[in-house]
Amino acid sequence: MKVLIAGKNGQLGQQLQKQAPAHATVIGHGRDTLDIASKEQVFSVLKQEQPDIVINAAAYTAVDKAESDAEQAHLINARGPENLALACCELSIRLVHVSTDFVFDGSQSHPYQPGDTRKPLGVYGESKARGEEAIEAIFPEAIIVRTAWVYDREGGNFVNTMLRLMSERDQLGVVADQIGTPTWAGTLAQSIYALVANDAAKGIYHCTDAGAASWYDFAVAIYEEGKAIGLLPTEKSVKVDPIAASEYPTPATRPHYSVLDKTRLIKDTGFELKHWRQVLRNILTSQ
Repeated sequence: MKVLIAGKNGQLGQQLQKQAPAHATVIGHGRDTLDIASKEQVFSVLKQEQPDIVINAAAYTAVDKAESDAEQAHLINARGPENLALACCELSIRLVHVSTDFVFDGSQSHPYQPGDTRKPLGVYGESKARGEEAIEAIFPEAIIVRTAWVYDREGGNFVNTMLRLMSERDQLGVVADQIGTPTWAGTLAQSIYALVANDAAKGIYHCTDAGAASWYDFAVAIYEEGKAIGLLPTEKSVKVDPIAASEYPTPATRPHYSVLDKTRLIKDTGFELKHWRQVLRNILTSQ
């Protein structure tokens, strides 16, 4: 099995390379060698590489910046998936595309199903929703995997930002009225390969770690686990305060509730999802 990964340098791209099954040959491309916004380049690279599967982990993920950079966000998040769908459909290559909980507005209070109506709140969510729709229209055999709150032990993400701030400060305010689920990039990579192993898998799936949390809950867990294993100074205490999203205004409006229902993923793969806090502990202690 030959797998081409678009977006090899991101958190997910790196885990897709680490978690690849033994029988897979993995080819990673960054934007320097595969700009998915270029239809010509997409077709050229896919014809040259001739992969069995393309996994699109490339994305414009700067949620707040997207509000003033809509054209670029749509080029990468909407036009890019469209180009990949066109090429994969024509060349008979299986496509897996990664999307986001931001395609929903967060107005409901129970987990979102894969078939629920898209209602994005901002430019980032809108661009990702358009990317999903393009794939569905062009190549309905493709797999779309929505995820949320992705982190890894390396790179720029909430976990590493919190660990840094907690080592520098005595007090932090963290949003407590936005609810979702933290997701280790490795969980997402493993679930994607589990879906690929099912020849019948197609359409939309949801993947996060199990459970639900607010950003405040997530921050408290990072603090407690970080202290327990020595990633934070044992002699120093940090007060983590819950705040409302309205107290921390950002250019982009975020969904208040975006827990994703993973039932279809589990049913079609048998993949076992662990609780987000257990996964966090495992990742922090593995270093």
